[in-house]
Amino acid sequence: MNPTKRVARVPPYAQIKQHIIDRIERGEWKTGSRLPSEKELVAAFGVARMTVHRALRELSAEGVLSRFQGVGTFLSPPDTRFEVFRAQDIDADIISRGHEHRAKLITLQAVRANPDLASAFTLRPGAKLFHSVVVHCEDDAPVMLEERYVTPAWAPKYLEQDFTKHNTGRYLLSLGPPSELDHSIFAVSPDKRTQKLLEIDENEPCLLLIRWAWHGGPPTTKSLFAYPGSRYSLGSRYKLSEDANRRILTTTIPK
Repeated sequence: MNPTKRVARVPPYAQIKQHIIDRIERGEWKTGSRLPSEKELVAAFGVARMTVHRALRELSAEGVLSRFQGVGTFLSPPDTRFEVFRAQDIDADIISRGHEHRAKLITLQAVRANPDLASAFTLRPGAKLFHSVVVHCEDDAPVMLEERYVTPAWAPKYLEQDFTKHNTGRYLLSLGPPSELDHSIFAVSPDKRTQKLLEIDENEPCLLLIRWAWHGGPPTTKSLFAYPGSRYSLGSRYKLSEDANRRILTTTIPK
């Protein structure tokens, strides 16, 4: 008598994962598409919320989905990870992936520093700063909004440059490497201007990277980079020497 063949039962969370993957492969959801909410998936599959949560959590960990608390779950783009803690060079990043980069210059002008900017740059209120706004596109889709404030003392010819042809960060770096950088990253709800320039709706979250640079004295530049949250992730990977690791351990582990 042959033993009875037992068929393994597919767990409900795995069924939900496969359902989502199947719809993506059929093209029903495109990059940046917002998926049904957990509540909607619970009703559709008749399962507990923790089952749906596990399916979405695992797909997020696998890089298939991007989840934003209070906003929703979106289909992530493939292989679109920008380096964070280095000089921004988005055109090279885009070209290296085999896509076309295009820069749209929105603003390039001299402005007067408001009290907050003046204090941050250690200038008097009303002092002159150079201000630029550039939208970077990948295959005609806006992928980053770049805004910079630059001290004229550091880059006196900044307003003379054609930033539709030349990268702003690369130009500033050509003047000399920074002695110090400070980075902050936030998840934000974009304002109306950002929504318009990045061609996103009001429900699209953004990642905002703020970078301050110094060149041996007071700050010289403030740069803000806004990325549509469903299109890009930010990350960095470095090899550290033994001495660098020792310094990190010495700094972060209390005696």
